Amino acid sequence: MKRHVTDLVPPALVWGDVADGTAPLATGGSTISSGGGLTDRYAAALYSLAEDQSALDQIVGEIEALGRLIDENADLRRLLGSPLIDLKTAQSALSESLRSQGFSKLTQDFVGVVAGNRRLNALRGIVTAFAALVAAKRGIVVADVTTAFPMTDVQEQQLRARLIEAGYGQVNLAKRVDASILGGLIVKIGARLYDTSLKSRLQRLQYAMKGAA
Repeated sequence: MKRHVTDLVPPALVWGDVADGTAPLATGGSTISSGGGLTDRYAAALYSLAEDQSALDQIVGEIEALGRLIDENADLRRLLGSPLIDLKTAQSALSESLRSQGFSKLTQDFVGVVAGNRRLNALRGIVTAFAALVAAKRGIVVADVTTAFPMTDVQEQQLRARLIEAGYGQVNLAKRVDASILGGLIVKIGARLYDTSLKSRLQRLQYAMKGAA
């Protein structure tokens, strides 16, 4: 019997977001354990469900598309990040947006669960965690890339080329837009962090000027 989104996520995620590190997989009492944070547990739940329904490749593509949608739509990012927007209003707007763009019922239901648990502000992080989980399962290196503006195709190709030169083989880029870094980019691969953001450069300059005063 196929499982549904609500078999994987509630009630445990409603009750403190699985404080004990486990989430129910089915009513029979099976659990999925994760030592990671909240985003990792949601990602693991979605992966398990998609695999169970033989829809993993489809969901991988849809979650990648969802990440791009969030990154390229400022209004959507505001919707996800604002604590002031009514929950039902947010759920309705998200549902309509996903439905109109052809996302599957599984993805729509999953996002609905995230919204119902008041975790919309973590949705982009869940997308990133899901991409990392898929890559780990497939033996692919994931580079978390944060830019102030969406990357162009040319910029993405240049970054991939630089990563290959640095010794990384097959790399998936988990892209995220954060206007607060002002410019440049931040690349995180495992424990390694490469920060060339304008924000960091300005901070270093500020510290240097204070030291010289």
